[in-house]
Amino acid sequence: MRVIHTDRAPAAIGPYSQAMISGGFLFTSGQVALDPATGAVVGSTVTEQAEQVMSNLAAVLEGAGTSFEKVVKTTCFLADMADFAAFNEVYGRYFTGKPARSCVAVKTLPKNVLCEVEVIAEV
Repeated sequence: MRVIHTDRAPAAIGPYSQAMISGGFLFTSGQVALDPATGAVVGSTVTEQAEQVMSNLAAVLEGAGTSFEKVVKTTCFLADMADFAAFNEVYGRYFTGKPARSCVAVKTLPKNVLCEVEVIAEV
């Protein structure tokens, strides 16, 4: 196993890693809409926050030597399922290979953000 860390994505806000590589796959922790430099939440709409989430995921994927094209599974968490269509607009621009996905509404996300995404990707 190998720990992945990049300064281009937010540092973990708890006792976990940004991502781990094991068995030829990258497993990311959930990424939320935090500015990597300040730790502040970016954006007030799900569209704005989803863009930041994708930027953070891109940094973690790149730090592990992989990309969105190699993602095989995503898990998406939304604070409000009413944001599903707006979230999908952003999501669809990044996950063009259409990996397997689960998308669920949750009661609350860290720092009260509107969305969170974790991925499994080939490395």
